[in-house]
Amino acid sequence: MTPVLVFDIETIPDVDGLRKLNGIAPGISDEQVAAMAFQRRRQATGNDFLQLHLQRVVAISCALRDRDTFRVWSLGEPGEAEGPLIQRFFDGIEKYTPQIVSWNGGGFDLPVLHYRGMQHGVHAARYWDQGEDDREFKWNSYLGRYHSRHLDLMDLLAMYQPRGAAPLDQFAQLLGFPGKIGLDGSQVWPAWQAGNIAQIRGYCEADVANTYLVYLRFQLMRGALSPETYQQEISLVRTTLEKAPDAHWREFMQLWPA
Repeated sequence: MTPVLVFDIETIPDVDGLRKLNGIAPGISDEQVAAMAFQRRRQATGNDFLQLHLQRVVAISCALRDRDTFRVWSLGEPGEAEGPLIQRFFDGIEKYTPQIVSWNGGGFDLPVLHYRGMQHGVHAARYWDQGEDDREFKWNSYLGRYHSRHLDLMDLLAMYQPRGAAPLDQFAQLLGFPGKIGLDGSQVWPAWQAGNIAQIRGYCEADVANTYLVYLRFQLMRGALSPETYQQEISLVRTTLEKAPDAHWREFMQLWPA
């Protein structure tokens, strides 16, 4: 069985990078630096979503289905430096060559990891292989939009049309799954400023659990899972999360009645 690794990241403004690019004096607070960047972005585009190379990664969460187990966790320790955090993610790909699954990972998560990983000198030879080292990767790499080694569920379900994109929260709920808990993306920066990294990691973990559940429904739809096997996989997720001690999983399961 090829391991299936679902992933999601959470980001905040790269305040140090914004200071460097805009020549901002050290006396200006991080909050003010970010506020100025948001304001410039709103003036330029109508929203305050910063460009991907200016997004600093503060959490990477994963859901792994391998052999007879399923688990969800966040990489590294709370508040771990960005470079080692990103390196941990690519080390997992290097070691296990999993099937990776995301929701808009091709449009956001992976480009951010590319830019930020390069800044930190991250090594990811297996991930970047397009057939130079392993001939199989010529026909199925992590980088090819239409290859399956990275499955961006949102992109595929939308038939690669931006106007067809759907929010994970809403679509998961429509399928009977919990959807987001605790936070939304716009609240990550305030939560980080308040020191609530555990809350950010919990929110990110819930996202990967939702994404995995949507992935299971997709596998049922395309015939890769029988109805019986699908129910067994759902039961495995339920049993695993019901035993999890963290408060965010109790909230998650309350929103997902049997």
